[in-house]
Amino acid sequence: MLMEKGGGGLSHLTPLERAIEYIETHLDENIDLGDVSREMGYSYYHMTRMFSAVLGEPVGRYISRRRLYRAARQLVSSDRRIIDIALESGFQSPEAFSRAFKAAFKTTPADYRKAGLDLVATAKPRLLPVDVPHIAAGISHSPEILQMTEEIKIAGLRGTTSISQNRIPQLWDQFLSLHRDLYELTGTAYSICETRQTVYAEDGDVTFSVMV
Repeated sequence: MLMEKGGGGLSHLTPLERAIEYIETHLDENIDLGDVSREMGYSYYHMTRMFSAVLGEPVGRYISRRRLYRAARQLVSSDRRIIDIALESGFQSPEAFSRAFKAAFKTTPADYRKAGLDLVATAKPRLLPVDVPHIAAGISHSPEILQMTEEIKIAGLRGTTSISQNRIPQLWDQFLSLHRDLYELTGTAYSICETRQTVYAEDGDVTFSVMV
């Protein structure tokens, strides 16, 4: 299970949010930095600097890793031919796709499919426009793994949520309406993602059990 504490205020970066939204809705097309720049109304230079400064990588690499991540999910969630997944992901041949896949994930597409599990930890999951301010504010999406030395007791509410329909804010509202005294007593709050109950949908959505 993963546990994370809440963060503070955020500023909105509308151009980058629009860029992410454009990329996600055109992943099936042969888009590149030029297309994203024109859509945003910025020069190549400004778009590259802005994207890299906030998101930590250039536009082209982001697009490539998003396509590879989506391809990896399709390998384990469907029985589609590897060549079809490769072509849909923007590669000219299965060989080119296999080279890029192995360079990113240290295994071939065929071996990844044989494993039967979604093992991608270094890929690029879908970035929603609302995630951009979090990244700009320095709130990492990569968890810090800590080993607790003492057992702690958690009191809260459990519910089911997903990436596309985040119910965690509603769970917090419900919890605070019932047990605000617990939060005020401890001053510490956790969102506990119960990862063993995670369900991956073919469209890339993720449903999981969470306790606040």
